[in-house]
Amino acid sequence: MNILILGATGFIGSHIAAKLAAEGHAVTGLGRDTARLAARMPQISWVRADLGQLLSAESWQNLLRGQDVVVNCAGALQDGPSDNLRNVQTRAQLALHAAAKAAGIKLIVQISADTAGPSGETEFLATKRAADEALAASGLPCVILRPALVIGRNAFGGTALLRALAALPMVHPLVHAESPVSTVTLDDVAKAVSLAISGDIRNGSDLTLGQHGGTLATTVAEHRAWLGLPPAPVINLPAFAAAPVSAIADALGWLGWRSPLRSTAMQVMRHGVGSGEDEPPFPPEPASDFLARNPAGVQDLWFARLYLLKPLIFFCLSAFWLVSGIVPLLDPLRAAGHFAPFMGQTAALALTLLTCLMDIALGLAVLYRPKTRLALWGMIGVTFGYLAGSIVAEPALWLDPLGPMVKTLPSLVLTLAALAILDER
Repeated sequence: MNILILGATGFIGSHIAAKLAAEGHAVTGLGRDTARLAARMPQISWVRADLGQLLSAESWQNLLRGQDVVVNCAGALQDGPSDNLRNVQTRAQLALHAAAKAAGIKLIVQISADTAGPSGETEFLATKRAADEALAASGLPCVILRPALVIGRNAFGGTALLRALAALPMVHPLVHAESPVSTVTLDDVAKAVSLAISGDIRNGSDLTLGQHGGTLATTVAEHRAWLGLPPAPVINLPAFAAAPVSAIADALGWLGWRSPLRSTAMQVMRHGVGSGEDEPPFPPEPASDFLARNPAGVQDLWFARLYLLKPLIFFCLSAFWLVSGIVPLLDPLRAAGHFAPFMGQTAALALTLLTCLMDIALGLAVLYRPKTRLALWGMIGVTFGYLAGSIVAEPALWLDPLGPMVKTLPSLVLTLAALAILDER
């Protein structure tokens, strides 16, 4: 069959796309940034499009032409500079339903979530529920799948945070430690999609996928053992301890950083991640079996340990460049003295102001996710410029007891490390 997968560059969508392509289907993957996946998965045809812009039936016509099945794996947790929940999770879906009727689509498989639980009034789940209800009432052949917490060989979002919490040294400081957590493997989600397409899951089904597990604390402990780390005690933190962390994560969300610590995720975790009461289409694989079947390597331990350090790395880089730009402005004439021997006082002062503004701009730009990579390369280029200029113009700075130039070398290494861990998936 010809299958269009929405959100095919994501954690769940890419795995489903690979499985369906391996089964012989002609798969087209839709995503906002497909270049890397196109190189990694050449067996799939890739279409670059922003779901949040596909808000009319007409905008879907070319995408649906020749397709038999649509699998919707797209979604967003909260609004942000590139995410509009109502557009992505409701309005685009309503437009899709209208276009799918005209195109004669044989089946829509919707990857949704438990929208009926205590957290169902969050905008994240409310917009998903609106799309689910519209799909069920549309008359289109459809299957709705509601996975619990999805774990896979790779990690993103909540599963990445699980591994990071599991790798914390000595203790597990957890909020909502006793909240129930049900899991489903990424393989089982892809299997359910395949069964829906083959007709082994009947049209109109609305199924939850997952196995009743333990609590957040036991799930973290299970992942800690998987990483090969010794057991650690749990420190139960009060719910209000999460508020400042979520506030910071929400603010960073408006700068383009999609943290699993945002307030929506914390609200869902407060009530736990369930797996529903309906009968699953097949016996789900327990998380313990999946982890045993996929033993962790040192790269998994590196990822887990670096995950929570990543925001600190970018904060330190931003602070370093902001301070380096602001401090000389407190006494610009004195700072301009370094350039004065090579040019006039006015030119030296202008150059000082220019370099200060450049440092401040880089320190701010690195915090804005769409421009972070460019800012990091800018930091590298400017650092090499400063190093070359100091050697030519004022080599005595390298012998200064406070080491103003020596300190740029660790900053350069930290910038290279930030570039290495910038990608999220």
